[in-house]
Parts: sequence; structure tokens; C-alpha cells
Amino acid sequence: MPPNAQCAANVQRRRKEAEMNAQQCTILYERLSRDDGEDNVSNSIKNQQSLLQDYAERNGLTPYIHVFDDGYSGTGWNRPGWQKVIAEIKAGNVHTIVVKNLDRMGRDYLRVGLYMEMFREKGIRLIAVSDGIDTSRGDDDFTPFRAIFAEWFARDTSKKIKAVISAKGRSGKPLASIPPYGYIKDPNDKYHWIVDAGAAKVVKRIFEMTIEGNGPHEIARKLVADQVECPSYYMGSRGFGNYKNKYDKDNPYKWQGSMVISILKRLEYVGNTVNFRTQNEHFKTKKRIYLPQKDWLVIENTHEAIISQKDFDTVQKLRGTPRRIDKIGEANPLTGLLFCSDCGAKLYNSRDSKPKTGKYNGKPYNYKPADHYECSTHILGKKTYTAACSSHYIRSEAVREIILDTLRRTSGYVREHEAEFIEVIRERFAIKQGETAKSTKKQIAKNERRIAELEHIFRSLYEDKALGRIDMKRFEEISGGYEQEREELLAKTAELQTELDVFYTDSTRLEKFIELLRQYTHFDELTPKILNEFVDKVVVHEGEWSEGKPQGARRGMGTRSQAVEVYLKYIGSFDVPDLRTVDEIEAERVAFEKLERKREYNREYARRRVAAQKTASQIA
Repeated sequence: MPPNAQCAANVQRRRKEAEMNAQQCTILYERLSRDDGEDNVSNSIKNQQSLLQDYAERNGLTPYIHVFDDGYSGTGWNRPGWQKVIAEIKAGNVHTIVVKNLDRMGRDYLRVGLYMEMFREKGIRLIAVSDGIDTSRGDDDFTPFRAIFAEWFARDTSKKIKAVISAKGRSGKPLASIPPYGYIKDPNDKYHWIVDAGAAKVVKRIFEMTIEGNGPHEIARKLVADQVECPSYYMGSRGFGNYKNKYDKDNPYKWQGSMVISILKRLEYVGNTVNFRTQNEHFKTKKRIYLPQKDWLVIENTHEAIISQKDFDTVQKLRGTPRRIDKIGEANPLTGLLFCSDCGAKLYNSRDSKPKTGKYNGKPYNYKPADHYECSTHILGKKTYTAACSSHYIRSEAVREIILDTLRRTSGYVREHEAEFIEVIRERFAIKQGETAKSTKKQIAKNERRIAELEHIFRSLYEDKALGRIDMKRFEEISGGYEQEREELLAKTAELQTELDVFYTDSTRLEKFIELLRQYTHFDELTPKILNEFVDKVVVHEGEWSEGKPQGARRGMGTRSQAVEVYLKYIGSFDVPDLRTVDEIEAERVAFEKLERKREYNREYARRRVAAQKTASQIA
């Protein structure tokens, strides 16, 4: 191209660029992160704005607008200011972007590189004032390294912050910035929580209703009906908590079952601090991931408890067994407590909503609604046509009567013969501890000897490998099996040691049971609260018929008897000594025999009636 033509083309290009620049603007982008540390003074938004504005005016980069992100990390890109910059670029309103340093744009070197490539394709000029970068002058070979150093700084800062948080959490200070519902920060010590009387009252009520047999959703409905303020409204309307700026002011009683569940499972209510429930997925994102409970750090007795450990443990056990609302609109409180004596499975409840009608000897009468339990393994076996456990059928009413009778007899014996009761229980615990602890200690010692042997074998193998006596492949084959055995032994030994520790705490259970018993003067009715506080489990045996049960028959002959073991909290199954007099025992024997004769008469009468009906039908 001739020189004159080249000059004319350059003039036309500059004129076109000037026209485009007149329609577009320069964006002066500023960012400040909370992680900038000691450098936050020089990097302050005001300082950056002054520096960039002076640079733009001296270099004719007008018109310009300021866009900033205050308090946002450079590792994330969902910053409102940066999103506005990208929106303006896509709209074609930008010809130049000016930042103080390249790390103000971001600290992810891959994303920074992608954005720089996008700017190049769209013809947008990027200037980093302090770094001396200006893409209009061509590529700077050191620019990629600046982006890598910026990301390294973010990674290093993240590690330092994690180390500080870890040290703080392990020192016993709560990492949660906001105490849970029921607590507030101590005005004199921000790391100490004190009880908030108003919210604590609701927390106690929720735990009490759960012990009384109410489910989370049922509790939520009752709280709504009683117009109890939900946690977000209660805390937000008082100026504290995570929802103080976004709680629903028009719906103060918005309780849900999930809220109740979150309250019931918080260890903080027994006076413990729980740290490290969650952690950041990656330093480039703010997403939190929940850790398994075994990785939590629980520091006990750091603040006043709202709920006793006994009530908390009872609630956790109740939460472990779903109690579904059935046909009559309520859950059976016995569900989760009854177990099969043969297979160990839970018993399944079945009951009807309405009484059934029928006829007996030509006269109508009503059956009571069915309400009984059967072995869940047996029920599953019937559905899959496979051999399974037997029925272990028992009526709910009978179980309730047995439990109530056990509580009455045990409480009566304890009140009248407390010294004897303590002696019997302690003797039983001593026998249990003596027998079990002896065998457990022996097994632990045996495991430890084998672990020491494996350590010696492993060292010998490593020495053989180092001296070239065996090759690497053979070393890995042999050592792998030994290492697996060692890990299994370590796990088993830790489990046995835990069991041994539990045995040594059995003696404290007696005091807890007596203390619980003293809270009740009498047992007139078996309420869900009494049931959940006193009963650990009920083991149901298969019923036996006095005259046997024919093969394949649904029912046996004679009188059906059934053994039921009631295991009480803290003391297990306790056989109350028979304190009846000889006359009382004899009177009860006579009454039982009289009842059996009446039952036999009724059975014989029923047999004759059935036989007569069969004869009549044959003649007809």
C-alpha cells in the first residue's frame, strides 16, 4: 500500500476509534477483601478510587465510572460489582478497564487469564496501574506469573486463617458467630453464652412434648396454634441472630417440623460447645460442607444447660424410631420399644380405627378395635413366602398393663426396701463387671500382644526389603495382609476399651434410677412421658398354649401364656422379690384355679356347640 494511502487508513481508523470511544466509557474497578490483612489501608476503596481517577484524567480515559466490590474475596467471581462490569462489556458500553493491581480483578489465575482473553477478543483495553500492565502496548510476559502469585497469596492466606480458626476452636471457644436459639452472648464475654429465658422456655417445651410422644410436625402445629414466635422472628425482631435483616415480619408463627428437628438434635442445649461441624469445600468458594459427627469437636460444660443429659438422651432415642400417624390419627407410644426374643427384630404395630361388629349365639355385639404387635421379621416372611420368625403376637393393652404393673411393683419395693434394692442392684452390677471386665481385659491384652508382634514382623519385612532380600512386589503382598490385621485389631481393641469404660460407670446408674423414681409419687396411668423416661425396651417371647398347638393351626388349645421382660432405664430387667405372705399366695392360687376351670368349661361348651352345628348342617 502506498505511504499516502497508509496514512489515510490510519487516520480513518483513529477517527472510527474516537467515535466508538465517545459512545463507550472507561470502568475504574476497585475491590477490597476482608482477607487483605495489613494491606487494607493502601488497598482501601477510597484510596483505589482516588488513584484510578487521577490516572484516568491524566491519560484522557474519559468518560469513566467507578464500580467496586467492598468485602469480597478475589477467589470468587459472583461479586455484584464484577458482574456489573461483565454486563456492561456484553452490552458494548466499555472500551477500557482500569484496576490498581491485577489481583484486584481476581486471585484465580485461570479465570483471570480467561477474562483477559475475552477482553482481547472484544477489543477492550486492560490497564493495571501499579503493575505497569497496558494491553494496548502488547503482551507482558510477566503477567501470567503475577496472576499465579495472586492466587498463591489467596491460598496462603486461606491456610493461615484456617490455622487461626482451628486453634480458636480447639481452645474451647465457640466458632459460631451467633449462639443457637435459646442463648445470647454474654455482654461481658463474647465467647460465653448465657440463657435467654424467653427462648429457653420454648426449647424446654419442645423437648417435653417430644418425651410425651409428640412428633416434630405435631409439635410445630401446636406451637403455631399457641402463637409462639418462631426462632427467626424471635431473634430477628430483637436485633440479633442470622435473620435480623430478613425475617418474615408478617408471619411471626411460621413453625415447621424441620425447625423442631434442628432444635432437638443440638448438643449445645446440654451445655456443650460444638465446633467444626462444617468446613469450606475449597478456598476459591464459600460453599460449606457438613462433616460427619465423629469429626466434630465437642467441649463439655462450657455454658449453662437448658436440657438435662437424661432428657436429651431420651429424645435422641425417640428420634431414632419413626412413629407414624396411623388410622386413628396418632402414633402408638410403644412403637420402638418392643423387641422379639428370638430374632431381636422390632415388633410391628397394627390397629384398626373403628370397632367391628359381629354375632355370638345369634346376638349382635361389638369387637374391640384391633391393636397388637407382631414380629416384623415374621410379617416380612409372610409377604415374601419365606420361612421366618414366629408371630410373637401380643396385644398393646396387655403390654401396657405389664409395664404399668412392673413400675408399680418396682417403685413400691424401692420405697419400702431401698437399702435391700441398692444392695441387690450393686451386687448384680459387681458380678456383671467382674465377669465381663475380666474377659474383656484378657482380650484387650491378647490383642495388644498381637499388635506388638505385627509391628516386629513389619519392621523385619522392611529390613529385608531395604537389604534386597525380597522385592517390592513381595513386600507389598505380605505387608498388606499384616497391616489390615493390625488395623482391625486396633479398632476392636478401642471398641473393647469403650465397653470396659461403660461397665465401670454402671454403679452411677443406680443413683440415677432412684432419683428418677422420686419424681413420681404413684403410677396410676402409663403416660407416654412415663413410658419414655422409665422403659428402655420390652422383650416379648412367643406365647405357649397349655394344651399345645396343632401343626398348621392358627390358634392353639387351652390357655395361652407369654413371657415378657421389661428392661427399665439404668437398671435393666429387675425381678421384684415376692413379698407376699403364705395366705396371699394360697388365695391367688385358688383364684387362678377357679379361673382355669371357668375357661375350660367355656372351651368345652364351645366345642359342643360347634359339634352340634356341624351335625345339624349334615342332617340338613
